[in-house]
Amino acid sequence: MTIQDAIRTRHSVRKYTDKPIETAKVATLRVEIDRLNAESGLNFQLVLDEPKCFSSGMWKYGQFSRVKNYFVMAGPKGKEAEEKVGYYGEKLVLLAQTLGLNTCWVGLTYKKIPGTYTLRDGDIVHCVIALGYGTIPGVQHPMKPVEQFYESDSVPPEWFRAGMEAAMLAPTAVNQQKFKFILLDGNKVEAKTLFSMAGYTNIDLGIVKCHFEIGAGKENFTWA
Repeated sequence: MTIQDAIRTRHSVRKYTDKPIETAKVATLRVEIDRLNAESGLNFQLVLDEPKCFSSGMWKYGQFSRVKNYFVMAGPKGKEAEEKVGYYGEKLVLLAQTLGLNTCWVGLTYKKIPGTYTLRDGDIVHCVIALGYGTIPGVQHPMKPVEQFYESDSVPPEWFRAGMEAAMLAPTAVNQQKFKFILLDGNKVEAKTLFSMAGYTNIDLGIVKCHFEIGAGKENFTWA
């Protein structure tokens, strides 16, 4: 499966089986985590076979079931770090999809379990990502018209349209899609967040920028 395939087939999954993640796949994920942390300055970590993070009680909201594996998305505070969490975290999500694994970004409905991860001075846990073999592959949310999510003074080129199509398939908090892309000067692109009561818009922006880059091709444009 290619990364482009992963964008099209990946959906949020909340119910998982007890099937463990194979050793080779764990090794692949850990190598990618190390690479992304080195590039971004973030502190992503993989937690395996730990069921308490998504245990019952008030955390039952969100309908999560049998989640025992997850990524801890830690890093510094601030908007810049939040966008990085989304951008680099989605690279990890798409890699997992190519390995035949399912995922779900989780902002609130989880518990922080002491001893399962380590934080550097100044780090916080921004969110986690559930990981494993889903009972179903998930479903696509209804799609809004792509024209609502970009601005351009002229007919956008094909690479821009391809980037927008990939961005529309990006996961966002409660499917809010509070983002807009603006095509400037032919090959410059600005991406910005819109107001949201749900929050998490900076993480969402990083996720959709990751998708846009893959769909459009980094060689075709520069970020404004």
